[in-house]
Amino acid sequence: MALAESHPLVDGRTADSPLIAAFRGRTPSRRPVWFMRQAGRSLPEYRAARAGVAMLDACLDPALASEITLQPVRRHDVDAGIFFSDIVVPLLLAGVDVDIAPGVGPVLATPVRTADDVARLRDLGPASFERITDAVERTVAALGSTPLIGFAGAPFTLAAYLVEGKPSRDHLAVRTLMHSDPETWTALGAWVADITGAFLRAQALAGASAVQLFDSWAGALSLADYERFAAPASAQALSHVRDLGVPIVHFGTGTSELLVAMRDVGADVIGVDYRLPLDEANRRLGGRTPLQGNIDPALLGAPWPVLRAHVLDVIERGTDAPGHVVNLGHGVPPDTNPDVLTRIVRLVHGDDGV
Repeated sequence: MALAESHPLVDGRTADSPLIAAFRGRTPSRRPVWFMRQAGRSLPEYRAARAGVAMLDACLDPALASEITLQPVRRHDVDAGIFFSDIVVPLLLAGVDVDIAPGVGPVLATPVRTADDVARLRDLGPASFERITDAVERTVAALGSTPLIGFAGAPFTLAAYLVEGKPSRDHLAVRTLMHSDPETWTALGAWVADITGAFLRAQALAGASAVQLFDSWAGALSLADYERFAAPASAQALSHVRDLGVPIVHFGTGTSELLVAMRDVGADVIGVDYRLPLDEANRRLGGRTPLQGNIDPALLGAPWPVLRAHVLDVIERGTDAPGHVVNLGHGVPPDTNPDVLTRIVRLVHGDDGV
């Protein structure tokens, strides 16, 4: 299936935008910048919009999800909107009993740890993503020439939540399952890959100009285990959007040793976390992969001269990559002063305004 003629990449609204140019290794009109978790988190208008609304309810309210996605674009002049959602939304749509516990994260009523558990998981039907499609279409219409990035969690991270039942520091249960029952693990990974891949595809078809697969916990794996147990499912997830021609970004935390393998599952752009300088990431990737990143979120609370020097260093280190989109090396901390983000955007766009 091809993108519709009304899709922003096809009708010309976003095809030459700074973000898409950089993602495709072309020279953009200005260096693009956006922030992971910019949709929400630190904005007072986000907190007002979310007042009394549970996280997952907000994700599935098309008007509210669209408004939250648009808020940081209006405030900061970032070069992309990132669709407001959560990585567990596809699980919820598939009937998994999951919730976001404040201060904890995703919590499942019943972990998935056996072949029988996997067999009971339901597939998603054609109408499963109607509210997601609605939210994306509303957002794309409002963004105009600013691209929207679709978003989904990578299979390993989602499977880790399913197996562990909640966030984990060492991911011992999921790593044990991989080695003790690889057949069950493979079946679980394939199920997750298809629902999260379908989630990405729904966003792309509805108008997202790029997509990002976010692997929060891949850094818990060795390279050998990533290649054996995680990469096949990530490749399967990305196969759902590969035919559409939208740029694909792959990002993980603690994944400095996995960058080549993460690219080779089918990514066009690699997001780099704050632990590895971009020039070294570019070297490891052979100088042929556009990069995204990687301002250290911890420095958002530093004095401006310190943060400014760091941002300029990130820009300099990204110069030799085929393309560079400035971003954080993880998400926006919730206590970040929004004015700091706006100031970073101006600096990246060339308005030093010391």
